Amino acid sequence: MIIRVVLPAHLRTLARVDREVKLDLEGPATQRAVLDALEAAYPMLRGTIRDQATQQRRAFLRFFACEEDLSNESPDTPLPAAVANGAEPLLVVGAMAGG
Repeated sequence: MIIRVVLPAHLRTLARVDREVKLDLEGPATQRAVLDALEAAYPMLRGTIRDQATQQRRAFLRFFACEEDLSNESPDTPLPAAVANGAEPLLVVGAMAGG
């Protein structure tokens, strides 16, 4: 299955990609599987989206799909069907902080 992922500008620059990347995914479509495939295809992104030791999402990044915040979901929870079938992208969004 082909999964579409939209990265924030700073990660697109680092990976030297356009707005959206397409990943060929084997097995169930979960956040963990998508991030594993993304880091395998773009090794320069390792450690930028999730901590390499703990595999936890970085604090100032959020995951969205189908107008839902998936940031606090288990990494092994299946992604929405629209993401799994490529109709909708998984969005990696840089969170804003400060005043």
